[in-house]
Amino acid sequence: MRNSRRSQVDPFIVMDVMEAARAAEEAGRNIIHMEVGQPGTAAPKGARQALTRQMAEDAMGYTVALGLPELRKRIARLYGDWYDIDLDWNRVIVTPGSSGAFLLAFTALFDTGDRIGIGEPGYPSYRQILTALDLVPVGLSASPQNRLQPVPADFSGLDLQGLMVASPANPSGTMLSKPAMEALVSACRDNDIAFISDEIYHGIEYEAKAVTALEVTDNCYVINSFSKYFSMTGWRVGWMVVPEDHVRVIERLAQNMFICPSHASQIAALAAMECGDELEANMAVYRENRRLMLEGLPKAGFTKIAPPDGAFYVYADVSDLTSDSRAFAAEILEKAGVAVTPGLDFDPLRGAGTLRFSYAQATAEIVEGLTRLELFMAQRWG
Repeated sequence: MRNSRRSQVDPFIVMDVMEAARAAEEAGRNIIHMEVGQPGTAAPKGARQALTRQMAEDAMGYTVALGLPELRKRIARLYGDWYDIDLDWNRVIVTPGSSGAFLLAFTALFDTGDRIGIGEPGYPSYRQILTALDLVPVGLSASPQNRLQPVPADFSGLDLQGLMVASPANPSGTMLSKPAMEALVSACRDNDIAFISDEIYHGIEYEAKAVTALEVTDNCYVINSFSKYFSMTGWRVGWMVVPEDHVRVIERLAQNMFICPSHASQIAALAAMECGDELEANMAVYRENRRLMLEGLPKAGFTKIAPPDGAFYVYADVSDLTSDSRAFAAEILEKAGVAVTPGLDFDPLRGAGTLRFSYAQATAEIVEGLTRLELFMAQRWG
């Protein structure tokens, strides 16, 4: 049977690494997971208990396409709690994970052939989703001097219809300051470029609070998720905030694409928002893991790293060690029993010389992983 040209997207390499790690575990090996971008914790206990209670008394049928009003209102309140923003809850749309929000946003904003700027290194699925929708991803090679975040000069003179940014970013963990966000928003406004802000790692910050694009403008799309801070990756529930006059556009698309987000996941997500003590306990683990990584990676020989502002990744320049990060990651898995992600996922041009290390797992796992990496590097180059 024939395949469409739009279906010819690249694989998500980290998923291939996860499969190789799974196969190694199935063969009896103990693998430390520094490849996977998901919390090592379950959904908050209160979220799971709330769903258990609801399942006993509710058929859990369709919800409205935009999501449960109670959840939308609670998300709007979060913007007051976190950023002191009075957000109209009618602008909040619950989605099937942030991935569903990307599909809705790209479909609502762009026509076939439109060009969308994406910072590199960056989340690889932006590029692949855009390609599958017959849109054109335009990689913007962000410089280390700008902490691997795009700046207006990176797209000056380019014919773009959209710009996608992420702060904190995957894989670097770097964040945009408010002046940096304002500069990007201003450049987009002046050039009629739609601005989309991926904020799924908000809540996971270390020394400063992340800036939401909504502090700068209402004329943007903001995408977030319960996957990271709320520790609900497999539940596939996220949200987006859009301008008031875009709500009905998104609603029509959501009705036809998804009918509605998972009812069960929405019930759990609503309860998760009241589990602050447990979520902050998770943050204490991330802080300790970050400290261990910033001490342990240089000790092992991965010296070209920068402290992440948020998220739970360290992005390392390993160009002095390899010109093939995929082969290097495979060697680390085979010889050290540590799964890490090649940078090719995040940057097609420079990723052959980078690796991403995730520290979202339990602290004991991080300690063991760093010990194994130090031994591997000593044996390989010692």
